[in-house]
Amino acid sequence: MFEEKYFFESSDDSDLPFDPFAASFYLVSRYEEYLDVKRGKYKRFPAGESILSKYGLQKKPVVNIWANLLARKLKDIYPELKFPASKFEFRSTIDIDNVWAVAHKGIYRTGGALLKTLLKPDLNDFKNRVSIIVGSKKDPYDTYSYLDSVFSGNEDKVTFFFLLGDYSRYDKNIRHTNKNFRNLINRTAEKYVIGIHPSYSSSKKKRKSKVLKEKNRLENITGNPIKASRQHFLRLRFPRAYRRLLKAGIEKDFSMGYSSQTGFRAGICTPYYWYDLKKETTTNLLVYPFQVMDVTLRDYMKLSPEEAINEILQLMEEVKKVGGIFISIWHNETVNNIGHWKGYREVFEEMNKIGFKWANEQ
Repeated sequence: MFEEKYFFESSDDSDLPFDPFAASFYLVSRYEEYLDVKRGKYKRFPAGESILSKYGLQKKPVVNIWANLLARKLKDIYPELKFPASKFEFRSTIDIDNVWAVAHKGIYRTGGALLKTLLKPDLNDFKNRVSIIVGSKKDPYDTYSYLDSVFSGNEDKVTFFFLLGDYSRYDKNIRHTNKNFRNLINRTAEKYVIGIHPSYSSSKKKRKSKVLKEKNRLENITGNPIKASRQHFLRLRFPRAYRRLLKAGIEKDFSMGYSSQTGFRAGICTPYYWYDLKKETTTNLLVYPFQVMDVTLRDYMKLSPEEAINEILQLMEEVKKVGGIFISIWHNETVNNIGHWKGYREVFEEMNKIGFKWANEQ
């Protein structure tokens, strides 16, 4: 008896009670995201509207599970068939939305921030900012040496994404011309794969060329071609977002996941080539789904550090069972162990320790 939940039911005389090809295509193509669905504050597809969420399958890589099920069925009929075993992989990714909290912001932004703090009754913030500006105290977002220590020996399994968009309401990184910022990018590129973090503004309907503009900025800094991306705020609107990436020369995108919930947005934990439904054509854009993000765990799901570790390990186990790739998103400021991120540094360390260990055992 088939006990798993499923959709796209088949006929009574079928070997399976559903059509795994139709169901997988529906999920992986993101067909449901082309439909007229009410979107949230940032115009994102809501996790709760997903068929996987409604069926209680969002925490399972169902496409991978169905593929394995189909392989077993085929082997029952054709015992001579051989399917290559898939190996678990682990990739840690870091988004740099705000490279520094206070340092290197330039005269106008620094002066404006200091003036605001002077107007407050408590002068501790003003004193703290001055200490950072003069270099006697470390910037709270400057966690780059710490990240190097966590990733040591596994640099090939890490990707950094840099936001280089123009300053706007949701894009508040410092200018791409800033010498200190450029130096940090180049130091990072010496050790890790880096990609572009297309700005919030770049995903707007009339901003067709911004992705290419921001990608060119990063290439001009490093002197190397940039092939990977992740959308800022995870803003994906189909087919617009992926068509723009392709036009800009992006070959790999790491945006496939939700901000509000962990799990498998497309029901899959292996990279796949995006299919343009409106044009009914294949593309060469390779989509890398992620399963968990720091902000999701702490701000949306309100998990304690202990609960967050358990959530991550459960998802990692699901990925390991099917030989997929576990991908996480963290930010330089969320691993500083300060404020409401207190305790989450341990979550980050535990995830990477176990993930690298499992991947290196393969």
